Amino acid sequence: MREGAKKDLARSLRKNMTNAERSIWRHLRMQQLGVRFRRQHAVGPYVADFICLERRLIVEIDGGQHNGCRADEQREAWLLARGFRVKRYWNDEALLRPSDVIADICAALDEKRPHPSLPPQAGEGARATAK
Repeated sequence: MREGAKKDLARSLRKNMTNAERSIWRHLRMQQLGVRFRRQHAVGPYVADFICLERRLIVEIDGGQHNGCRADEQREAWLLARGFRVKRYWNDEALLRPSDVIADICAALDEKRPHPSLPPQAGEGARATAK
C-alpha cells in the first residue's frame, strides 16, 4: 500500500473507531498514563490501533474476526522483530472491563526493558560454556 493511501486509511479508522476502541482511547488520550499514545497510527505496512512510540508499545483492540487470524500472527512477528511489544484485548474486555485493560497497559508501560541500543552487560546475552 502506498504511503498516502495508508495515511488515508489511518485517518478513516480514526473517524470510525469502534465503541471498544473509544472506551480505551478515553483513558489513553492526552497523556493520562504519563506517556503519549497515538491512535490508528501507521507502522510500516500496518496501522496500529494505539501506539506509544516512546515505550514501543502497541495496543490492539480486536473483534471476533481476529480469532486465530494468521495475518495477525505475521503482523505481530513483524512488529516484534522491530522492537515493538504488542498487547491484544478483545472488544468485550474493553467494553466490560476497561479498568482491567488499562491496569494491564500500565503494567506493560512500567516493565523495565533495556534500551535497544545499549550493549549487553557482562554475562548478559552470552552463552555460558561448559568446562
